[in-house]
Amino acid sequence: MGARILVVDDDPTVAEVVVRYLERDGHRVECVSDGAEALRRALSDPPDLMVLDLMLPKMDGLAVCRKLRERRPLPVIMLTALGEEIDRVAGLEVGADDYVTKPFSPRELALRVRSVLRRGRGAAAAAGTGVLRDGDLVVDVDAHEVRLGAAEVTLTAREFDLLAHLMRNPRQAFSRAALLDQVWGWSFGDSSTVTVHVRRLREKIEPDPAAPRRIVTVWGVGYRFEPTPEP
Repeated sequence: MGARILVVDDDPTVAEVVVRYLERDGHRVECVSDGAEALRRALSDPPDLMVLDLMLPKMDGLAVCRKLRERRPLPVIMLTALGEEIDRVAGLEVGADDYVTKPFSPRELALRVRSVLRRGRGAAAAAGTGVLRDGDLVVDVDAHEVRLGAAEVTLTAREFDLLAHLMRNPRQAFSRAALLDQVWGWSFGDSSTVTVHVRRLREKIEPDPAAPRRIVTVWGVGYRFEPTPEP
């Protein structure tokens, strides 16, 4: 089924192409051209997903994504220019679920939209339902909810999927490429995507993100989830 998608880009030509391809995929698409209006629309009538350009009038894409993340876990695909790594990492740092660099293939963007929507609509739950526990960390897969003690932890769709995947496979070391394939569904991609998401997860669930005890680095390999020892 199609989704409601908000496209945010101040370049009419780019916006027209993106809208046409997404509508061809069966989505209902709205388009706005500045960041302030995008944030207002997203908060007042949230779409299923936002395609967000980085460079925008009134409020840039990073600010929009950051403010949106403070209020809603809405899936966001960031459009970044020139393939600059600093732009990609900055977008991931503020909570974007995915990114596409300009100039881009509209077909690639449409496929990325499908991937993010599929994950957001319950791909993690399809891989196994129930509740995952590690000490005071509780991941309710069916409710798509994470709690650390009494506090609820707000995660993006990708962060949730990554945490659930690691917790389902305790003490198994995964390379970044394997995580890109198994969590993102990418057969190729920038491994910094995984690095940034791991960093963000550590900031949210680790007592000391600089010395993580749950999501640990396996040098020369990647990452694994280390269960908390029983008391």
